[in-house]
Amino acid sequence: MSPVGFAVAGGRSQRMGRDKALLPWGETDLLGHALARLRTVTDDVRILSGPERRFSDRGVPVEVDPAPDLGPLGGLVAALDAASGVDVLLLGIDLPLIPSGLLARLVQLMPGFDTVVPVSARGPEPVCALYGAACREPVQRRVSAGELKMTAFWPDVRVLELGPSELGAFGDPEELFLNVNAPEDYARARALSARRRA
Repeated sequence: MSPVGFAVAGGRSQRMGRDKALLPWGETDLLGHALARLRTVTDDVRILSGPERRFSDRGVPVEVDPAPDLGPLGGLVAALDAASGVDVLLLGIDLPLIPSGLLARLVQLMPGFDTVVPVSARGPEPVCALYGAACREPVQRRVSAGELKMTAFWPDVRVLELGPSELGAFGDPEELFLNVNAPEDYARARALSARRRA
């Protein structure tokens, strides 16, 4: 069964100074770009909009965090609840250089695990990862305890990590996981994207 794909668009965009989800990218914006890549691996795509319901104009379901100030782990709770027992694939809208092929690879590797997550040089990339239904209770326990780190529940589930050697098949891991947090990041990501198309 295909996972439910969620574009993670709940960040506050403080360093960017404007909503990152709406930054132009190709013929769409960063949110539209994330949704398009998720559609290459699943027909069921949705948006995690953080504590407030936004982006209802995109024509896909929008899920809201169960409470404010829970960060990405709150988004994962919302995703797992909404998916009703189906695996969930998260893709942060601020990771525009993740290729669709890597998302498909996460799905291929899921059998036998509860979480499949890339690990780049800077560490785990939990908003480009696949999570099974078995994660729901461990995640909820951590949220209830105020432990909001995205890896806090890992000791309680079966995690498969994709390291730099495996990620290299999809490109330079340092570029793949370039996180668009600030204007200079956005400029660099656009330059890298243009170079790939040239």
